[in-house]
Amino acid sequence: MEHGADLLTYQDRYDGELIDFSSNINPLGPPEGLENVLIDSFKTLITYPDIKYRKLKESISNYLACHKENVLVGNGAVEIIDSFVMATKRVIITTPSFSEYEKRAVIHGKEVIRIPYKEDFCIDLDRLDVIRKGDLLILGNPNNPTGLRIEKGELKTIYEMVKKAKGFLLLDEAFFEFCPEDYDSIEIFKEYNFESVGIIRAATKFFALPGIRLGYGCTSMETAKKIERNQLPWSVNTLADAAGQFIFNDKEYIEKSKLYINNERQFLLDELSKIEGINVYNSHTNYILIKLLEEVDEHAFNYFLQHGMVLRKCSSFLELGNNHIRVAVKDRKNNLRLLNAFREYNCKKDESYKG
Repeated sequence: MEHGADLLTYQDRYDGELIDFSSNINPLGPPEGLENVLIDSFKTLITYPDIKYRKLKESISNYLACHKENVLVGNGAVEIIDSFVMATKRVIITTPSFSEYEKRAVIHGKEVIRIPYKEDFCIDLDRLDVIRKGDLLILGNPNNPTGLRIEKGELKTIYEMVKKAKGFLLLDEAFFEFCPEDYDSIEIFKEYNFESVGIIRAATKFFALPGIRLGYGCTSMETAKKIERNQLPWSVNTLADAAGQFIFNDKEYIEKSKLYINNERQFLLDELSKIEGINVYNSHTNYILIKLLEEVDEHAFNYFLQHGMVLRKCSSFLELGNNHIRVAVKDRKNNLRLLNAFREYNCKKDESYKG
């Protein structure tokens, strides 16, 4: 399982509707009113999108409180990350992390340097001395699958190390809006004019729009121009363009979603920590990493699948092995369903569930 959100692969193994705990999408769904916006935009499909995405960038710049000349847009966050990878010499990643970082680098023939996280999933700053001129350091903030965000002071330290080495720091913040609001990396790096840093976000997770494929972010004006030269023209389709001009203005939805996820995340963390046989890692976002102390991920995956739930096996993540799973934070009804299944799983482990 390289990625989550693949229900069709497993649907024939369960007679009923599957609940996808492998996909970390806002359980509240997209902002209200977006459907009408997309319907109204249907008539514009006979024309090309604005190749410069002027209105979209203005909407994003207002949301991020940065200049629109600093804004990048793309066909999902991965397309923008891919464009940064194309423009670099070497790619440095921490492990475990999102598999597409290394995959993009390999596709483009870039050298990859892996730096394992420490046991507590904190970044090993001493090992960042490998950064050289022209290197690209990609960090998930928060990281996937660990769910942890970089502490503010540590982030500044990492940035200074990268800048001193004449490298480039790329922060993948696809899950940023789910995190506690103790800092905003865009505000931090605005005072540096985004020199040697890029912050990438997406509509996919927080705004519950994985099918739209809209990524966006901030970097320096010079870097933005350079990256845009690597992108295909019209990479953001008309419907995604229209959605992006609408969703970032819904302040009520944004605040409601943050509060909802924060409450449900804490509820899940508290309740999961009471269950024997698992080690529950802390999380700053809308998914939780769990270590199975007595079983392997395939065993747990099959058990939960038989109960109508798809979890994310984490054996595809470097450094984790085959005894970790990841679960998304859903609504209260489905979170309770997950907890009940965990309690039953802890009581009924036997060979019959190994599928």
